[in-house]
Amino acid sequence: MVLCPGSRCAPLTLAFAREPGVTVRTFSDERSAGFVALGMARQLRRPVALVCTSGTAAYNFAPAIAEAYFSEVPLIVFTADRPREWIAQHDGQTIFQPGMFGAHVKASFELPQEYAHADDQWAINRIVNDAINLTMEPMCGPVHINVPLREPLYPGQRRDEVDTASARSIEVISSALTLSPSEADTLMKRWNHFNNILVVAGQYEHNPELTKLVDSVCHAMHIPVVAEITGNLHGATNVIRHSDVFLGAASSDLKKSLQPDLLVTFGRGLVSRHLKTFLRQFPAAEHWHIQPAGHVADTYQSLTTIVRTTPVHFFNLLAGKHQSESFEMQKQRNYFNLWEIEERRTRADIEAYFAAGGHGELELVSHVLHGLPQGCNLHLANSLSVRYANLTGLPFERADVRVFSNRGTSGIDGCTSTAVGHALCGTELNVLITGDVAFFYDRNAFWHNYDISNLRVVVLNNHGGAIFTVVDGAGDLPETEELFVTRQKLNARKLCEEYGFDYIPLDNKRKLTNALKDFFDAEGGTRIMELETSASEAREALHRFRQHAKRRYEK
Repeated sequence: MVLCPGSRCAPLTLAFAREPGVTVRTFSDERSAGFVALGMARQLRRPVALVCTSGTAAYNFAPAIAEAYFSEVPLIVFTADRPREWIAQHDGQTIFQPGMFGAHVKASFELPQEYAHADDQWAINRIVNDAINLTMEPMCGPVHINVPLREPLYPGQRRDEVDTASARSIEVISSALTLSPSEADTLMKRWNHFNNILVVAGQYEHNPELTKLVDSVCHAMHIPVVAEITGNLHGATNVIRHSDVFLGAASSDLKKSLQPDLLVTFGRGLVSRHLKTFLRQFPAAEHWHIQPAGHVADTYQSLTTIVRTTPVHFFNLLAGKHQSESFEMQKQRNYFNLWEIEERRTRADIEAYFAAGGHGELELVSHVLHGLPQGCNLHLANSLSVRYANLTGLPFERADVRVFSNRGTSGIDGCTSTAVGHALCGTELNVLITGDVAFFYDRNAFWHNYDISNLRVVVLNNHGGAIFTVVDGAGDLPETEELFVTRQKLNARKLCEEYGFDYIPLDNKRKLTNALKDFFDAEGGTRIMELETSASEAREALHRFRQHAKRRYEK
């Protein structure tokens, strides 16, 4: 669990700290703590408790809770509170806490504020069980428990303490999320009516079983699979990794030839604006989305069918489908070849582009991705960092790398803290690629007393919010430099000195290959590698990359 110290939450603090088997971590900054808990829950794949005192402290959890909701991460948020009669009475640290997180939690509960009666203690036990189980029901997500507490707040002074020895644990046995034989048969018969079938994977957790299944089934059936770096399908040999590059350069005629008849999707949102725009402008006749439970977004404005099962079950159904060579199968093969040709040519273009060298941030991201240590976690901060990584992509040989990014809300506010949460809960090396604004905004991620020697951070420091210089529209405004680009003169050297981290600046005196070798070395402590450029250099490098990709389509 993650605790933010305070007086009103003292009973919760001591209850957790004195419970055998519960590991308590304390963080003073509630906003950072929320994202640390999110990272821990994603790494552990089970709920993590988050505790704070009453008042505005709880509101600082809101960004992480919103991210957890849209990223489907299980969190149990305990907020200590004043008794009901003292709310809005000018008592210290009191706000309206019940339901304060609104639609960004799966449910809000409030514990009884009196504990003397046996029914009160039964209700507390039941509510906490309900909350824990709800966080893990499909789809996972955060749950809020508000806890009104009377003074005195410390054990030994109270006469109505809860008897935890008799607490029950309520188990939920989940059924398999599968389609019935008749449902599966109906779906497969509809499948036979389509020739140009396209699979698009949104953000999804690393799942070797699913990767292997999608790769084998779609290769056998000649179905192109488009997946971004956050889709964690980079271990598939035939996946389309660079759609953002060629769809941003291709003509309307080419895009028309790539238009699917049937679009099959799974996972959450996409990074690529070009891919989203393509799927909206050239919609499929039918769009099936595979998701076992929860709200389904109509991102591409073409949703026709929600398939309530898991992607593994769906692709296993396809694996059992008999395939025979036919005229229709040849059409599907031709459609697959169209996507594969664009992917192969784009990959060659990218390799040729980086072979020339001197491309700043984008080139550094490419080198980092290709040099990642085996079995590491890769964390991508929002804004340009995740876009750079998506443009360059991970090679299929790196099936062992697990990719994480806070794309539920796509905020920069807790990217470092989330990576810290992962580092605290495992022995794997964690590599974060982040921009300077996201990095310095979340510097309190390091304000704690715990070992994070398995964390490596790459800071792309262009001394401002360079994303606004490359976004269509904003980059051309005369006010952009003053109102959008967050100018700052900081670098990471002083922060590293402050926290005792190893600092690796990338300048002309260091060779990149040697710097990366030192950076990824498993021995030693936390390391931060920093490349200092400017917003204008970042914009120009990205512009050159896009222009290089367009040349083949302008001939």
